[in-house]
Amino acid sequence: MRISVVFSTYNAPEWLEKVIWGYSAQDFSDFDLVVADDGSTDETRRTVDRLRSETGLEIRHVWHEDEGFRKCRILNKATVEAPSEYLVFTDGDCIPRRDFLSTHAGLARPGRFLSGGTFRLSLAVSQAVTREDIVSGQVFSARWLRAGGQPWNRRLLKLAAGPWWAGVLDRITTTNASWNGHNASAFKSDLLAVNGFNEEMGWGGEDRELGDRLRNAGLRPLQVRNRAICVHLEHERGYVDDEVYRKNQAIRKQTRRSGRTWTEHGIVPGPKGAEAAAD
Repeated sequence: MRISVVFSTYNAPEWLEKVIWGYSAQDFSDFDLVVADDGSTDETRRTVDRLRSETGLEIRHVWHEDEGFRKCRILNKATVEAPSEYLVFTDGDCIPRRDFLSTHAGLARPGRFLSGGTFRLSLAVSQAVTREDIVSGQVFSARWLRAGGQPWNRRLLKLAAGPWWAGVLDRITTTNASWNGHNASAFKSDLLAVNGFNEEMGWGGEDRELGDRLRNAGLRPLQVRNRAICVHLEHERGYVDDEVYRKNQAIRKQTRRSGRTWTEHGIVPGPKGAEAAAD
């Protein structure tokens, strides 16, 4: 099964480069990358072009003009352009462990989506991580991170868990298996069937609303937060808006209460989109 990895970015070429080097070191080779660029300057395009040459990876750069936070719209555009049958979604600030894609591929099943997590690095460690640290896998060592100044957090333990223990942790965790934009996957056909991301939503739960509709459509989530590992590079979040977040929460509440599977603000616009998609 071939995988397309879709990840968003916005004017963070240094972080984007570190992420792409993580994909260059995967133990799973049948994949391509789709960079969903929410209006970055030309520096991001140049970075993608250079890394396409340096890594040998197949990388598509999907871009639209900067008109504010339109992450859902660019993700929908990237979803349509992704060439593979199975899509893994993450962010342009999340570095994948070597077995990240093989884990998603091995656990993919019809009627299911995968719900992963991430481990957040401190800003100092995020800035210090080098290409060599990523390709060698050192950045996923709890001992190495602690030696480099990463504060103690019990979540560090999941970086040290072997495959068997990680599976146990995924089964016993009380964390809800939701669609988390930094680490989730599903068949492209299932994403198209619910019309992708809801483009009326800004930052804050916009990814999880997609998961709500997938659940309403009958898909069951599988928790993989301790098996599909990525580390999150720290950065400022100038797009956070409490009013937008409250609006998003109201939309999510309505989605869960109504049981709807289709958004009129998705890949195919309008209320008749579901009928058109079925024809």
